[in-house]
Amino acid sequence: MMDAAELSSWPHVYRPGLDARRDAPVLLMLHGTGGNEREILSLADAIDPEAAVLAPRGRVSEHGATRWFRRIAEGQFDVDDVNVKAAELAEFVAWARQEYGLAPGMDARPIIAVGFSNGANIALALAVLHPETVTLAMAFSGMYPLGNRELPLPLPDSRVLLLNGEADPMAPSSSVDQLETELLRAGAGVERVARSGGHGITAEEIEKAQAWLATAAS
Repeated sequence: MMDAAELSSWPHVYRPGLDARRDAPVLLMLHGTGGNEREILSLADAIDPEAAVLAPRGRVSEHGATRWFRRIAEGQFDVDDVNVKAAELAEFVAWARQEYGLAPGMDARPIIAVGFSNGANIALALAVLHPETVTLAMAFSGMYPLGNRELPLPLPDSRVLLLNGEADPMAPSSSVDQLETELLRAGAGVERVARSGGHGITAEEIEKAQAWLATAAS
């Protein structure tokens, strides 16, 4: 468990957004390796410039590059650390709900985890390990975050958008296949968008994300 001082000192950006509805979604923006809480704001602006945004910074350093959790090698995650860091992120989101008046409890505003690359992986980990925190997630160039472990919980209320390049060496299609299979087995709603190409985000994927958000957050 993190204490209040640790949570309040977690580097992050919060923008209240222009959508004043009590049920308006909040985009939880999660950067990729080497990114930060300000760099990822451009993706939030592209998806929904009026949305409220909560963008924390990953707290793991890999040779000076900011990340969300440790890895053993390229494509090999320290799954125990994934579990720890996802739990800490869930605590941070709960703290932010209180800090920024995001209607904790029965009237809670929906929080949608949106991540790119390593940020997509922690978004997925948060969604599958802590569905009490996040039930909606968009993963750009993400992959299965739990190695050889099965998803531990049923996810009947969860919806996930997967956006991947078919020739992505950093998030291979085999891992995305595993991710999709596990999510469906757990009862989650899954939409998968595959494109030619590799690691990154395309204008077409942004359009898919906008359309998905319009239905998922309604």
